[in-house]
Amino acid sequence: MKKIVYLILFIGISLNMNAANPDSLVVNKIYMEALADNTAYTNLEYLCTQIGGRLCGSVESEKAIAWAKKCLEEMALDTVYLQKLMVSHWTRGEKEVAYIKFNSAEIKNVHVCALGESVATPKNGITAEVVEVKSFEELIKLGKENISGKIVFYNRAMDPSKFITFEAYGGAAGQRFVGAVKAAEFGAVGVVVRSLTLLSDFTTHTGIMKYDSAGINIPAVAISTKDADLLSESLQTDKHLLFYMKTSCQFFSEKESYNVIGEIKGTESPNEIMVVGGHLDSWDNGQGAHDDGVGVVQSIEVLRLFKKLGVKPKHTIRVVLFMDEECHQRGGKKYAEIVKLKNEKHIVAIESDGGGFTPNGFSFDTSQDTLNAIKKWSSLLLNYGLYSLTKGHSGVDIGFLKGLGFPLIGLETDSQRYFDFQHAETDTFDKVNKRQMQLGSAAMASLIYLIDKNGIQ
Repeated sequence: MKKIVYLILFIGISLNMNAANPDSLVVNKIYMEALADNTAYTNLEYLCTQIGGRLCGSVESEKAIAWAKKCLEEMALDTVYLQKLMVSHWTRGEKEVAYIKFNSAEIKNVHVCALGESVATPKNGITAEVVEVKSFEELIKLGKENISGKIVFYNRAMDPSKFITFEAYGGAAGQRFVGAVKAAEFGAVGVVVRSLTLLSDFTTHTGIMKYDSAGINIPAVAISTKDADLLSESLQTDKHLLFYMKTSCQFFSEKESYNVIGEIKGTESPNEIMVVGGHLDSWDNGQGAHDDGVGVVQSIEVLRLFKKLGVKPKHTIRVVLFMDEECHQRGGKKYAEIVKLKNEKHIVAIESDGGGFTPNGFSFDTSQDTLNAIKKWSSLLLNYGLYSLTKGHSGVDIGFLKGLGFPLIGLETDSQRYFDFQHAETDTFDKVNKRQMQLGSAAMASLIYLIDKNGIQ
C-alpha cells in the first residue's frame, strides 16, 4: 500500500512540475487541438476513398500529388513546391487467377496477387508442378534437377514468437524480394510466396520484388496464408499436384513524378530545417491508409497545428511527402540529392511510416549524446504515453540523409496489427482509428516543438 501511495505522489509531483513548465503547456495545447479537430481524418478519408491506391507512375499518384499540393497551399504556408523525379510505371492488369489441380482432377481456386514489378505469365498462364521450400538453403540443396520446369513455393512464415513485428517481417521478406531471382537460377518457371502477415486468412499481401538484369525473369505471386497452408498440406499427400497461375502485369516507360513540399519559415534561423514526412505513394490493391496515408496526413497536420496554435518556430519546418517509397525510393534519394547539392542545413528529420496505431515513442538513428539530450523531455512525453525513446531505425525515405550529422527519427507505434494490413487490399480508410492516428500527429508536432524551442545539444 505504501508503494502505491508513493507512486501516486511521484506521478502527482511529476505532473505538477510539468504543469509549471511553459513547454508542457504548449504540448498540452497541441494534444488538445489534435484530438478535437477532424481535419487530418477528413484528409485521410479523401486521399483513401476518392483517390485510392497510389502506385508510382499511376494516374492515382498524379491525383494524390495535385491533392497534396492543394492541401498545403490552402494552409497559406510560406512556401509550397514540387520536387521533380522520375519513377517506374508498372501496372497489375486484370485480376490474377490461380488454382491447385489435384491428381483426382479436382480444382481448388486460391487467392493470389502479383508481386510488385513482376513480369506477367504467358497469355494462357502457367501450369506446373510445385516445389515447396522455406529457405534459400533448401532451394540450393534441391538443385536444378528437382526445380527446373517447376514452380517454387516459398512458404516461410513470419515468426509469431517475435514481439517486435518488424523483426518477424524482416526474417521472412527476403523470399519475396529476391525469391524469383534465386528460383530462376535453378530453372523454375514461376514463384509463389506466402503473404507476409501474421494473420491466418484469405487476404493477399503484395510488395516489391527485384530481378537480376542478367538473369531470366519469371512471374511471381503472393498467396494468402490460408491458401499457403492448404497448398503445403496438399503437397504432403500429392507431390505431383499442379499449380496454375495467370497474371497480366505490364511495364511502361518511366514517368515524371514529384515529391510535394511545404514550409513554415523559421523566425530566427530560416535556413535551418526540421523535416516531417511520410510517403505519398502506396500499393494499388488497397487504399494505402495505414501505409502510408496516415504518415502523409500526420505530417501535414504538424504544420496545421503550429499555425492554428500560433506557434512560430525558430527554425523552418518543412513537410516532405515522398513519392516512390514502395518501389525504388527515388523520392527519398532525390530529396537527399538536392539537400547535398544545395548544402542545406537540417536540424532533424522525422518520418511516420508505421501505421495509424497508438504511438509509444520514437526510434532514433543518431548518436547516444543526442539521444540523451532528447531524453531530458522524457517525463513530459511520458504523460502522453510516449515511453520508448531508443536507438534504432528511422524511416526509409529519410534514411538517405544518413551521414549528414543530424538525427533521423521514426515515429514508433503499436505495430502488433500493422502487418494485418500492410500491402493488402484491406489497407483501407475504415481500418484507421481517428484518435490513435491523431495521437501520432500530436506526438510528432510536440517533438518538433521541443527540438525547435530548446535545441538538442
